[in-house]
Amino acid sequence: LPQRLASLAATAREETWQSRQQLQAQRQEMARLQEELSRARRDGERWAAALQRAQREALEREATRGAEQARPQELIRDMKARLLELLREKDALWQKTEGIDTPAPSPVPRDPGLCARCHKDFRLLSRRYNCSRLCQGKVCHTCSMDMGKHGRCCLICYQQRHPQAT
Repeated sequence: LPQRLASLAATAREETWQSRQQLQAQRQEMARLQEELSRARRDGERWAAALQRAQREALEREATRGAEQARPQELIRDMKARLLELLREKDALWQKTEGIDTPAPSPVPRDPGLCARCHKDFRLLSRRYNCSRLCQGKVCHTCSMDMGKHGRCCLICYQQRHPQAT
């Protein structure tokens, strides 16, 4: 019996030693796993922070892009408004000038080498005509009308003489 007890005690000690070894190995494994878990949590926090930062930057870029796209649209809207304003002004001026008679002939320019109407130089190919009506100015072929045997006259004098032609 004592041998049996000694054998059982030795077996129990062996099992205890093995259990302690297993327990120590499990503790080491648990410490290693806890360290990995801690690293994974830190990595997760870093990734979450990086994701938040990337989302914030994307929102800022989107806001900037929206503002940049709004500028040309705003400019186009302003230009259209200005165009409408100018068209209204033109119409108002047109209505004001509608009742005004044709302007009186302008005085003869001091420089006899220029057309009284378009101020073109008289050259070899651009002939000078004396207006045979009111103004007696020197005009080019483009700015004059043929009056037949009465010669040529400037367009303004012709319009005054023949109002139905306008």
